[in-house]
Amino acid sequence: MRISASQRAENENRIRAAVDRLLRGEIPPGGKCDIKTLAREAGVDRTAFYGTRPYAHLREEFERRLQALQQTGEIPDPREAQITRLKAENTKLRERLAHSEQRIDELTDFRSQALARLAAQHEEIVRLREAAAGTSRVSRLPSPRTTVIGTCS
Repeated sequence: MRISASQRAENENRIRAAVDRLLRGEIPPGGKCDIKTLAREAGVDRTAFYGTRPYAHLREEFERRLQALQQTGEIPDPREAQITRLKAENTKLRERLAHSEQRIDELTDFRSQALARLAAQHEEIVRLREAAAGTSRVSRLPSPRTTVIGTCS
């Protein structure tokens, strides 16, 4: 069915108004900042935006303006902005997790090395005590007193 020039101009005005609303971030419930929502908001069939159909130039203008907003860092669709924010947060958390796992591995290695050193030092002390006990030239010192007499001040 053909439409008159006045109907076409009225449709284009409704489409442009819907484009402006969507790009300002006024997204209807259940909608996105896309052609499907644009067609629904303007009351026009979505197929009219594709190919050589009458409103293809308006779809191109909408996509160009949307892309320009996205390049400047503005995302009119709050859900898209949330998705972008969550993806960035997810990446940051994954990096923190990888760093934490690396640090845990380093600390586990350090703990193992420290325990091995302590065990080796203990074995050396035990060996030296046994060697000292068998030698008559080494005299043992008296054990320290365990009782405290008076105050230390």
